[in-house]
Amino acid sequence: MASLAGTTLLWRGTILERMWALNPTAYKKLEPWGAAAGVLFLLLGVALSVAGAGWFKRRLWGWILAVAILATQVLGHLVNALRGDVVRGAIGFTIAGALLFYVLRSEVRAVFATGNVTSFR
Repeated sequence: MASLAGTTLLWRGTILERMWALNPTAYKKLEPWGAAAGVLFLLLGVALSVAGAGWFKRRLWGWILAVAILATQVLGHLVNALRGDVVRGAIGFTIAGALLFYVLRSEVRAVFATGNVTSFR
């Protein structure tokens, strides 16, 4: 989705731009940033793809990148909740926090340190 958003912000007027009908408020906030926002979303898409590849290959760097991304999400949702979007911020904070808690467990980290899938429960 980040890559799709970035694409539509960089190349306007394509058929893909119709997707913003699902969230017109976000488009109104991102539209003034234009290409800069598009580039940032594309970079986010790359970071998420790289983290996913490292995660599925059970590489330590994939785990570290996933933890960094989840921690950023937790912080972002907390800021949103504090800025007044309490319900969505709290729900996002809870979900991202639970995921972060899970991946920070020693058993999960050990799988990425060794690459041993059998020790993962």
